[in-house]
This record gives sequence, C-alpha cells and structure tokens, in this order.
Amino acid sequence: MSGFFGVDFQRMALDPGELPEGRLGVRVYYEDTDAGGVVYHARYLHFMERARTEWLRGLGFEQDRVRAEHGVLFAVRRMDIAFLHPARFNDLLRVDTVITDHGRASLDFAQTVLREDDAQPCCRATVNIACLDAERLRPARIPEDIMTAILPEAHARGR
Repeated sequence: MSGFFGVDFQRMALDPGELPEGRLGVRVYYEDTDAGGVVYHARYLHFMERARTEWLRGLGFEQDRVRAEHGVLFAVRRMDIAFLHPARFNDLLRVDTVITDHGRASLDFAQTVLREDDAQPCCRATVNIACLDAERLRPARIPEDIMTAILPEAHARGR
C-alpha cells in the first residue's frame, strides 16, 4: 500500500476464495459521526462504496469510462450488513473488499471495515452489485473486458 490512504490492489491466484481484492484506508471525520462521536451507521455504506470504486479502478476501469464506452453502470441490488463494533471520530479504518462470486450481470462482494490500530472489525457486509444498461436501467451482461480482468481464467473457460 502506498501510504495509509493509498489503495492496495492485489491480483491473486484464481483458486476459490482467492480472487482479486482491495484495501482502502479511511479516516473518520467529524462529519461521519453522530452526536456521541460514533460513526453514523449510514457512513459505512459510503466507505464501502468508495472501496468498491477503488477496487474497480485498480483493475483499470473508471466508472464514467465504463458508462461511456460500454453503456453500462453498476448499482447495489442487495446488501446484508452487520454492525459489530463502533468506530469513532479520528479513527483510521481499513475497508477490505473481495469479490466472492459473479454471474453474467452481477458481482458479489464481501466487505469488512476494520479499525486499523487493532484490526477490530466494525462492520461486515455482503453486497450484490448489478450491471445495468445505462439507458434502460435493466440488467445487462458485464462487459467482457471487465470479466476478463476480474476472472481471466474462469472467463476463458466460459463460466
């Protein structure tokens, strides 16, 4: 990782459970907290969204270019989230992101937000992302170049 706030993106062996993953550092600002100085629950969604965006960027894809070049966008379809331990004002957090599964028009992620100083998990989520036709907002196949970047061996086998 290039400094705490850099993004650490790894392409790992494509064995089950060893798919491309990303790590993003986030500092908790005053605006992220409630009156008690604890991270407001909805802010975790922001942190995880940034991490997924950086994960995609780490693969070489900017979301605005994906829309312009392929006519698709990605949207959260479903999320299961557990709040485990409070994060507080000025904490340094780490958002770990890994893809766990995919379909022709969807990606599944596991994301964990941890306190950097003691690796205490604050929040865990499973997130299903749908690929949508940008004009019709209907499901669309994930572009081949993105699938190849995510899962080159699985994609070559026609999964």
